[in-house]
Amino acid sequence: MKISRKLNTLAGTAVATSMIISGNSYAQEDKADKFVFEEILVTATKRSSLIKDVPFSINAQSQADIQRSGATSLEDLARNVAGLQIQNLGPGQSQVAIRGVSAGQIVRDQPGVKEQVGVYLDESVISLSLFTPDIDFYDLNRVEVLRGPQGTLFGSGSIGGTIRYITNQPDMDGFSGSVEGNINVIDGGGTGGHIKGMINMPLSDDKAAVRIVGYHTEYAGFIDALREGGSIDENVNSGSRSGGRISILFKPTENVTITPRVIYQEIDMDGNNRQEVFNLFANPFTTTRTPVQFEERQQFLLLREGFKDETLIADLTVIANYDDFDLTSVTSYTDRDILVSRDASALTGSVSVDLALGDAATLLPSNLLDTTKVDSFTQELRVSSSDDGPLQWVAGVFYSNTDRFYKQFLPTPGYDAFVDAALGAGTAAATGAGIAPVDSPFFSLLPYSLEQIAGFAEATYDFSDDFHFTAGGRYYDYEEVRSVTQVGLFGNGVVDQVDATSSNGFTPRFLASYDINDEITVNAQISKGFRLGGVNDPLNTALCDAADLAIFGGFQDYDDETLWNYEVGAKVNTGNVTVNVAAFYTKISNLQVTLDAGSCSSRVSFNVEDAHSQGVEFEMKAHPIEGLDLSVAGSVLQSEFDSTVFDSFGNVLGGVRDGNRLPSVPKFNIAATASYSFPLDSFGDNAEGYVSATFHHRSSIFTQPSDQEVGGEGNSILSQVSGLPFGGASGNDATVLDLELDSFQIVNLSAGITMETWEVVAYVNNVTDENANLSFDKERGGRARLGFRTNQPRTFGLTIRSFF
Repeated sequence: MKISRKLNTLAGTAVATSMIISGNSYAQEDKADKFVFEEILVTATKRSSLIKDVPFSINAQSQADIQRSGATSLEDLARNVAGLQIQNLGPGQSQVAIRGVSAGQIVRDQPGVKEQVGVYLDESVISLSLFTPDIDFYDLNRVEVLRGPQGTLFGSGSIGGTIRYITNQPDMDGFSGSVEGNINVIDGGGTGGHIKGMINMPLSDDKAAVRIVGYHTEYAGFIDALREGGSIDENVNSGSRSGGRISILFKPTENVTITPRVIYQEIDMDGNNRQEVFNLFANPFTTTRTPVQFEERQQFLLLREGFKDETLIADLTVIANYDDFDLTSVTSYTDRDILVSRDASALTGSVSVDLALGDAATLLPSNLLDTTKVDSFTQELRVSSSDDGPLQWVAGVFYSNTDRFYKQFLPTPGYDAFVDAALGAGTAAATGAGIAPVDSPFFSLLPYSLEQIAGFAEATYDFSDDFHFTAGGRYYDYEEVRSVTQVGLFGNGVVDQVDATSSNGFTPRFLASYDINDEITVNAQISKGFRLGGVNDPLNTALCDAADLAIFGGFQDYDDETLWNYEVGAKVNTGNVTVNVAAFYTKISNLQVTLDAGSCSSRVSFNVEDAHSQGVEFEMKAHPIEGLDLSVAGSVLQSEFDSTVFDSFGNVLGGVRDGNRLPSVPKFNIAATASYSFPLDSFGDNAEGYVSATFHHRSSIFTQPSDQEVGGEGNSILSQVSGLPFGGASGNDATVLDLELDSFQIVNLSAGITMETWEVVAYVNNVTDENANLSFDKERGGRARLGFRTNQPRTFGLTIRSFF
């Protein structure tokens, strides 16, 4: 018996995303006792289809998958998704890459750099470079990861792929709810936990329903901070996340669905997951200060650090179903306030040493405050076919207007007096240009405005029951205007300088799929992706030495990044075994690479003419015997530069050499999970126990391209000399580090009991207490501070869930 590949088309997610269909069970009605994996209904093509029928590489993690794996963040989830990498850059800050399309670390003071992976909450785009919201997973229906460029349907920022958080929608069929509580203890760290809940209520018969979700999480800290005078603050990187969402489903007629929704989330972190190896104020070389040799998970602070992020998203989805087509409107507004508070005392102190301001000035606490305010409005209107004919299509228009206001200042009480005493009366006020606050040697304002309009269309034609061909494209036009003010002793004196950049283009894609039989489908894709260009922020010229000023001073704007993706894949589902595999080659043009501008304490982006990423990704699930489930997900990648960039002195710039690796990309990544379940009749007829183990391996990576050549061509060994005579240290002593971040292995174990309305889970994460270096961190080119961001230590936890 053959299954038709078509499902009734649902243009939006208001109804479709709450459905799960056991597609293979229909094909095996005469074998009802045989185990089959459920297939998830996805909307990756902005039309509803079974995952097997999506003609490109996609992963969908269901709510059950997320709960069983214990994932609470996108970084956790990525371990079980082939080709997805999340680079941890500190609390609330991460860099997402798919299939090795990565250009290097983006940091908080690069607001003009665009993301390489688009992130959506249902139909609403929530991407924001570096600060993509880490939405709580509670009451999600699934997370879809669409691999390869998705520019045709999802636009800029999806050059590497797209991630979609799909929430459960209000249900008019009846009252339901759930609650979940957790407590966890970090070995050598603090205690954390969470409480989460959901209620779904019909408001009237077949006309309306409301779904409310709320959550609060306390994160345990595990980093200890050495303080001036020898004291230690323990677990300084603790924090919390609170939020909720409320959505209302109205169905005024049989053919119209209206879903307004509001999401609010607040993250408040008390510190950074940075473990240091050198700090201007704490290092092994000082003689007039107590020498310090950092232990694992330690840092030095003159000031406590923090991160705050308030996110408000309001959206409205309207779906009208007609006889032969569906009309969908998605309106979304996002308001975000982000604060990154850093202890910049070592940075400011390093400049004080260079300027010979004296030890008292060098030791002044200095707090670098980065604030980002985002207001974003988007509107999408699309129409899609809904008949059963051989031609299925979708077409629409998209508009967005984003204002991003970035502000940075450096309150350092008492600093102006030292500057005036050493450099002449009135120096601090003069460099502040009447704009910078008193005792803030750096002050910048960077308002951005980005407007974009696009049109897209895609159509699939079924040449037979087995062969299907898809073609589509997107036209985009955007303009970005930025004003910059940068003053203070460390700034360059720019006031209200206006820069603008604009671009337009067309991105096509072509897909074909063939059903070899009911169990095997093969597919192929050729597609183009793009990432918008931009304008660099001015260098902190007052901090640059002559060589760095000559090298980096000429970088102004950077062009759009584009790529062509070529892939073939296969999807197999035999009922108790599913296999998804894809091989791809991606040709990247004008890759936007980010580099640290050395002593300038700035970052610059520029284009590299050619690069590529190629590899194989694979995912497998198997149910070989009753009760035993196995899964494996992995990727093998080669991501390299195909061009060499030289600086003004004829040297290779920042490790961008033909054949060098792209940053943040492991060559090999794999995760395997084994779970065994068994009946527990003593707890009830439907009670079940289970034990589960997960193993994750990630091979080595580099944080930035330059890290692989810090010691010369092919040499990642850094020998860092600060050149800062302070605390009895000469400044000529070297700190030696290997900047190739080692491979690591993480093992997680869990055991649980599930009943009709209850579930209890005990777990141990990071069983071996692996201390992994996730990314390299440096201040002022490494002269002021060196360290690595690290993962959470061994953690013991207990989770209880109840459903009603």
